[in-house]
Amino acid sequence: MARDDASELARRLARDAEAVCRHYLSNGRRQGRYWTVGDVRNTHGRSMFVRLSGPESGPGAAGHWRDAASAEHGDLLDVIRESCGFTHFRDVANEARRFLSLPRPELEVELNRPPSRKSPAPLGSPEAARRLFGVSRPIAGTLAETYLRNRGITALHETGCLRFHPRCYYRPDDHGPTETWPAMIAAVTDFSGHLTGAHRTWLDPGGFSETSLGKALIDTPKRAMGDLLGHAVRFGVAGEVMAAGEGIETMLSLRCALPTMPMVAALSAAHLSAILFPDTLRRLYIARDDDPAGDGAMTALIDRAQAVGIEAIVISPRLGDFNEDLRLLGFDALRATSRVQIAVQDVARFVELEA
Repeated sequence: MARDDASELARRLARDAEAVCRHYLSNGRRQGRYWTVGDVRNTHGRSMFVRLSGPESGPGAAGHWRDAASAEHGDLLDVIRESCGFTHFRDVANEARRFLSLPRPELEVELNRPPSRKSPAPLGSPEAARRLFGVSRPIAGTLAETYLRNRGITALHETGCLRFHPRCYYRPDDHGPTETWPAMIAAVTDFSGHLTGAHRTWLDPGGFSETSLGKALIDTPKRAMGDLLGHAVRFGVAGEVMAAGEGIETMLSLRCALPTMPMVAALSAAHLSAILFPDTLRRLYIARDDDPAGDGAMTALIDRAQAVGIEAIVISPRLGDFNEDLRLLGFDALRATSRVQIAVQDVARFVELEA
């Protein structure tokens, strides 16, 4: 890209500097005429200042920034490059044009070419879910693992269906600006392991509190996308016995007490009542949430299971759900509660007994 084109992109971005900052530096906030954030890579803090208004060029120009801690400085193209992790300026320019809704210079040439094999995936589609999961990384050593452990969950075996994305897009509504937050990404799959959807749990980079339980302080910190009906987030491979419930944290908490029992998280009461049964299933444990929606899902699932000859057994928490039991009552109490509710023949098979 010619230098003149790059300068024009920087000027256009500077005209809407606050929107650029809200999108790419979402961990910061406005303070007077400046946007403050930890650094150009969008970490929490206040050492970096972006000027939101001013002339188009020269000292005090809008869009120019400086990090008082590192002495780094630059313009909003640099913000896009660093916050998105780009290494080639072509990618930076294309992202800036996407944000500004400008056509790329090569668009006329591309219109005369055969369609690309990898077109943009429709928002919320299974293909978009597969791409999101594909660019995320395993949870080991990430904020997602910290989040689960802060929820009291230590049984993280067979959790390859969970990944972490450090800057997952979040939009409050159709008209609000897009934000980025770290997120735990869960794969929704069918029985063959084919990914049909994804679930996002946006996380609070500031850590755990009893108010947020580690989730981001946004209106809807959990959302699903893709083809969900009948499918689930799966921990272990279901055989003759399986447990099913709503939330990921709920099922991972129960798995701390029943570590070898295959389990699925359907992600909502409505989807729980509609989960598909594997042909091998003979006994289904229903991990009930103590609320009206949970009761409705439990009743529907019992009826469906019994209609096809599957024994259905309800396991109920002492509090609102099994993660509350684990966090507030402790592991021993959770294990005791679940042990007395499962079939006698399954105790030795699935309950981890003390030596």
